[in-house]
Amino acid sequence: MMNYPLTTNSILKRAKMLYGKKEIVCRDYNGMFRYNYARFYERVCRLANVLKGLGVQPGDRVATLAWNSHRHLELYFAIPGIGCVLHTLNLRLFQEQLIYIINHAEDSVIFVDQDLLPLLEAIKDKIKTVRHFVIMSDTKEIPGTSLSPVYSYEDLLDKAPSQYEFPTDLDEWSAAAMCYTTATTGDPKGVVYTHRAIFLHSMACLTADMMGLSERDTVMPIVPMFHANAWGMPFTATWTGTKQVFPGARPDPMVLCQLIQDEKVTLSAGVPTIWMGILQVLEKQKFDFSSARGFINGGSAAPLALMKAYDEKVGVPIIHAYGMTETTPLVTLSRTKSYMDDWSLEQQYAVRIKQGVVAPGLEIRVVNDRGEDVPADGKTMGELIIRGPWIAGEYYKNPEKSKECMGDGWLHTNDIVTIDEEGYIYICDRTKDLIKSGGEWISSVDLENTIMAHPMVAEAAVIAMPHEKWDERPMACVVPKPEYKDSIKEEDIIDFLRDKMTKWMLPDKVIFIDEIPKTSVGKFNKKELRQKYIPGKA
Repeated sequence: MMNYPLTTNSILKRAKMLYGKKEIVCRDYNGMFRYNYARFYERVCRLANVLKGLGVQPGDRVATLAWNSHRHLELYFAIPGIGCVLHTLNLRLFQEQLIYIINHAEDSVIFVDQDLLPLLEAIKDKIKTVRHFVIMSDTKEIPGTSLSPVYSYEDLLDKAPSQYEFPTDLDEWSAAAMCYTTATTGDPKGVVYTHRAIFLHSMACLTADMMGLSERDTVMPIVPMFHANAWGMPFTATWTGTKQVFPGARPDPMVLCQLIQDEKVTLSAGVPTIWMGILQVLEKQKFDFSSARGFINGGSAAPLALMKAYDEKVGVPIIHAYGMTETTPLVTLSRTKSYMDDWSLEQQYAVRIKQGVVAPGLEIRVVNDRGEDVPADGKTMGELIIRGPWIAGEYYKNPEKSKECMGDGWLHTNDIVTIDEEGYIYICDRTKDLIKSGGEWISSVDLENTIMAHPMVAEAAVIAMPHEKWDERPMACVVPKPEYKDSIKEEDIIDFLRDKMTKWMLPDKVIFIDEIPKTSVGKFNKKELRQKYIPGKA
């Protein structure tokens, strides 16, 4: 067989060759920016020359601190394209975590969006290896800043040559990108994505039973490009010449609705809090979502009530997916099988609410605490473990944690799941969030999703509180919809749950709060809830 390296440059060159006329759109600082893949390729070439001019060498880590934008997309291809490593920084991390990540990765250059400059200015004296800062905006002007040396992205590109010969001998096993986990305990862990991993992950995403992207689609990744490569959508969409829409800085649900309508988005991806926010807008104002064929949900489970609301009120299905930073990230996606079309609606929902079947190319197991496979009965819980060509084999410069989580050749996810006879995975909980009551496990996810089906509830998170007899019992933290804030009572929630769950699963306590704290990627921050409402437990 021909020795052909699987690299991101193959993706870039295909977009240039076949889809030069296709559009890329970005909500920029001063209006909508539009260009095509031909112009995109030219700017990526200019950026590659800029990087060389800044003195970066193959293997150097080049960081981005940026929103979802066309400039971020250019960095996605120019940095790995010349043999460097794209390092996306999570702009929602605490200062101490950001400092740790930049220093641990030993970033040499940081590209930063203009409105995010204060994040770097606050820590500039504590980051040790960064030699250059490049400010990204839609002008050539450099705003006043204490960073140094500093350059304008648009000015550098304007002065750079428009042609670049990308290397054809890149090692497919070399690092192309890296991302750090959003750790709730300890320091974040670095995950490196090779060219080969991104190539194969993108290919799997293209299959019809996964994302199924084509040239005719228009995608809008709402999931941040700083988190697990926006779930791989920018690479996958570029490969197929799909029109890409980037929401830019600080998009709110109203902005997202307008973009879906105006740009005729067919597929988007985000976490449940995003879809909840969009639904709240749609309940008050009309937008045309007729172009959309699906909204992918990941990060955490979407409540069944949300899924039904999108079917009935919006006419767009919520499609469950599952993955991790360590998995590049797609592992499973939930679509019903052809013979399930004849099933009742409730039977189909019972499938769609699960996280789905494993992507082509990966292998999964569900094991008990002795490492034995659990029955595929959809009831017996076990830990999900994964292996495959785009699953991380180690953490960056962290051999101890690597051995703990991947030492036997499988990635141990710490996610407790069931698997049914059809092969569908259902995430019951993270190991640290499971409620262990009287020797039985109670899924906080099941309780949350059921509570959020209550018509008076906006959000709900369930945590474990200590119990003298049963070890742990569930406590529900509930955010009422605004119109019910002063009228909802604990018994409203308990009575709603009585005919839906067994008695021992019902929460012992329900508290009503104004807001559930979120992690940097939009998940419920249960650690913060435990610290606040259960003294001594985190």
